[in-house]
Amino acid sequence: MIHLDNRHRTVPVPVGGVTVGGGAPIVVQSMTMTDTADAVGTARQCIELAEAGSEMVRVTVNVPEAAAAVPEIKQRMLDAGCTAPLIGDFHYNGHQLLTRFPECARALDKYRINPGNVGTGKRRDEQFSTICQVAIDHGKPVRIGVNGGSLNQELVMAKMQENTDRGLGLESDDIINECMVLSALQSTELALETGLTENQIIISCKVSRPRHLIEVYRALAKRTRQPLHLGLTEAGMGTKGLVWSASALGVLLHAGIGDTIRVSLTPRPGGDRREEVYAACEILQAMGLRSFAPSVTACPGCGRTTSTTFQELAEAVQGYIREQMPAWKQRYDGVETLTLAVMGCVVNGPGESKAANIGISLPGTGEAPNCPVYIDGRHATTLRGTYEELAVAFQRLLDEYVEAKYEKKTALAER
Repeated sequence: MIHLDNRHRTVPVPVGGVTVGGGAPIVVQSMTMTDTADAVGTARQCIELAEAGSEMVRVTVNVPEAAAAVPEIKQRMLDAGCTAPLIGDFHYNGHQLLTRFPECARALDKYRINPGNVGTGKRRDEQFSTICQVAIDHGKPVRIGVNGGSLNQELVMAKMQENTDRGLGLESDDIINECMVLSALQSTELALETGLTENQIIISCKVSRPRHLIEVYRALAKRTRQPLHLGLTEAGMGTKGLVWSASALGVLLHAGIGDTIRVSLTPRPGGDRREEVYAACEILQAMGLRSFAPSVTACPGCGRTTSTTFQELAEAVQGYIREQMPAWKQRYDGVETLTLAVMGCVVNGPGESKAANIGISLPGTGEAPNCPVYIDGRHATTLRGTYEELAVAFQRLLDEYVEAKYEKKTALAER
């Protein structure tokens, strides 16, 4: 367990009803991939992401139609009981959209500014300051989000030239990393000079390679008290995206660095955007920093587990938990700490099952067709039958356990 006392100390920044930094629990966020001008579709995805565990949701605000749709998106979320803060992601024309559409500026809970593409030269500072002034006028926080792929090229060229003129011998990657940190710090100073307070500013410096991300954030954490948003800017698809994100974020989180995270996975065509939310929650849960949903320990399979029943049952249990969590979270206190085990043979099956709150040990090749179930370390029953029968029976035991073991929130509220 990583204790909050060991975390990098940052100032608290209120974002809607969520606090980022200041020792508050690390916040999970995600981003929609709908056309923001489609208010109905975007609100639906915002709600889906929030129900999956995203505590803040970001939308692209790139054109007038998108800015005009933001108030309706926010209202649809609220009408559905979704209170997750709504963040507007601005590039190139944010100063124009936020001033032309004041209802958009009011509806959003935070503005994301990319200092690398807010403008060039004198216009960059003016347009950046315009967004900060809108945030001041509406009492909103901002995230100063530096990206390796859209870094201020004037700053990069100046540092490259300095490296040559002074014979510093720095590699180009080192210069880029330094520029990332400098851009974030200089932009923070400009935001403060404009009139924003420390309690309105979050910083990020996102790159696409884990080693560089770790280096940048270690340097950044030494030089600022602002809350830090973590994430590889383009993690990639599938296994690669998950592994690269987990390796980088795990190192930083273990060092106490990071106040809010996103896992930027590239979804398959027609894929589920919620996968990035599940991944972020699992990283925090694996690090012992948060609990979002019951965890399922499952057998990886070997030559003793030639049947696919344990795989199918593990997948069914995981899916069932995700389906139930929105309701369970509202009804039961502490249900997210529940542990389950779905094991495939006698080698580790009984041991892992006894260690979980509820565990089932399925028979491996050559074993008797019995499935002992352990509840809180004790053998409770033995199940038999087809996969479908096992799934129904195990889910029934799970429902009964949750109902019996976790106090209902209505009862807590009445005390």
